[in-house]
Amino acid sequence: MKKCILLCYFVVFSCFSQQVQFAHKVIKYSTDLGGKQFGIKRILGKPDAFPQGGSSPNAWTPKNALDGYEFVEVAFEKPQTVKQVAVFENLNAGCVVKIGVDTGNGKYQTVWYRKRDWKTPSYKSTLQSDRSYYFGRKRRKIEKSPDVNVNPAIEYAILETAVANVVAVRVEFNFALIPGQKQIDAIGISDSENPILVNVNSHSKYEKLPYAKVLFLDELTPVNPTISHDGKKLFITNFKDGKDEIYSFTKDVNGNWSNKVLEKTLNSNNSYNYVEHTGANFLLKGGNPTTKGNTNSGFELFAPTTTGYQSLGAVKISAYNNYDDTADATMTTDGKTLVMAIETDFTQGGTDLYFTHKKEDGTFGLLQNMGKIINSASDEGMCHLLSDNKTLLFSSNGFSTYGDYDIFITYRLDDTWKNWLEPVNLGTKVNSNDFDGLPFYDEHSEQLYFISMQEGNQVLKTINLPKNILKQE
Repeated sequence: MKKCILLCYFVVFSCFSQQVQFAHKVIKYSTDLGGKQFGIKRILGKPDAFPQGGSSPNAWTPKNALDGYEFVEVAFEKPQTVKQVAVFENLNAGCVVKIGVDTGNGKYQTVWYRKRDWKTPSYKSTLQSDRSYYFGRKRRKIEKSPDVNVNPAIEYAILETAVANVVAVRVEFNFALIPGQKQIDAIGISDSENPILVNVNSHSKYEKLPYAKVLFLDELTPVNPTISHDGKKLFITNFKDGKDEIYSFTKDVNGNWSNKVLEKTLNSNNSYNYVEHTGANFLLKGGNPTTKGNTNSGFELFAPTTTGYQSLGAVKISAYNNYDDTADATMTTDGKTLVMAIETDFTQGGTDLYFTHKKEDGTFGLLQNMGKIINSASDEGMCHLLSDNKTLLFSSNGFSTYGDYDIFITYRLDDTWKNWLEPVNLGTKVNSNDFDGLPFYDEHSEQLYFISMQEGNQVLKTINLPKNILKQE
């Protein structure tokens, strides 16, 4: 009898050398929701929603994922011997019922199947909308389906006899076996019985860092930490009495942030007052209202003065468009290139990172997507560009993370601004099992500042992160 191992994603495995491939191409499938998010192509490549599990736009959600029958056939880049097929089910796992392999003749040989447990009743949908799905985007008005217990797991199907020259796999599902929403993150094959490992793309050097510490700032609930260009002033935003207000702190003789000041000239509106980036002679701030269909981005440039800050005018972008009410932004040291996180018709799915260059008239040109390497089907944003104009910190929930949003680092490879190294997670000393985002790196003190959720509270954290560790490998 074929053997099956269904193991939760958080179990740690020992693994010897093995040949592993993930699905490279979709051959055939039963149903698809379509679109960039939750579509069938989200099943390709290595897992995106593991080891954290849970609902993800980077996973395939079929139309009958609540209570029906579905299948998918996927090809692999190279033929190989297969002893194991791993199916990554990131929501309510346990619905794989049959697996077949193709050795090049176009026919699928059944190599594994699940015995029916007649004691377990099949689940039937009770949604009035007949399998409508909620994508988490504000503009999509469709009914939410239950996640139930989430229960992510990997179905490790161990073949009784290894099969040589496998080029494709067919996986069949009965989603009526388990209640709740279902999603499939990835399909992998191996020539070994050792379970395929799932790792966050991080680096061992980040695990040698000290743990990040909470920085308390006079009972404020901080958002958007930003350090001035000379490293002497810390800006944060605090929400109070229905207003987003920018405060600043300066360092005392002991190196602690003190002397809290309400920056009145920067709090021009009630909402979205954030200092996004600072240069030698400018400061980039959000907070201006936007109107769809014009060039106003909602951002404004300020110059420091002896008494505060003076507006240099709004940041205007050709054909600016954003589905959301807010955006994130950072700039090069010369102010000539703007990087933004917004959602448009050209995103890979959710919020993506874009760039635009300044024109001769002082406005910025069309925003261009920075590519699939750093933009997933989920959300990327909260970006900070270092002074070398190549090292970029940002937050995302679209790659394998340790929790919710994690902080990543990537490096620009050329002057097109479209070629970047695969993002690397900053590891568990920075990222927790909850939200971690809004990073800002102070190159003077070599400290990383960011916002984290801790026991349900929003806190400002800091960690000593030497420049040599941030360097591109």
